[in-house]
Amino acid sequence: MKSFLNSLPLIIPLAAAWCEKEEALMLKEGSILDESQTADARRAGVVHPDKIRVQQVEKLPEVDHADILFIAKQVGLFSAKSPGLALGYGICLRLDAWNDRYAFVHQCVHVAQYERYGNIRAFLTDYIRECIDPGYPFGKLEQEAIIIAKDICKSTVPLPPPPQPSAP
Repeated sequence: MKSFLNSLPLIIPLAAAWCEKEEALMLKEGSILDESQTADARRAGVVHPDKIRVQQVEKLPEVDHADILFIAKQVGLFSAKSPGLALGYGICLRLDAWNDRYAFVHQCVHVAQYERYGNIRAFLTDYIRECIDPGYPFGKLEQEAIIIAKDICKSTVPLPPPPQPSAP
């Protein structure tokens, strides 16, 4: 696995380009956050939750470069079990995870991480490196997302949906 570390200088630019392309699609096709989602995004550390768009998908997108996909799957990314994916301010959640608060909040933590890093490429460099060594899901970034999402979901109640207007 650690031999993949030597490939990072070649992989990161290609992976970053794919992530930026997918983020643009999510931002174009996704929905703005509701009040409850905005509150959870803030709790997760997102500075600009108004920039997030969330998209419901049957299947999470996969990188279209065979070598990158191979490495990603070897280190545990793009698993069929993954409920969601955050790329910059774009979040996509599988249909079966659409109402899964933990899955949403977990992705929001990754959005907050993107914000701290300043761009997708900088985040990916560390995230993919951590997926290789110490391995997914044991890296600091993934552990941060797991711990914060669990804490938020157990210690706070989501806001109720806004009241529906009454019929005339």
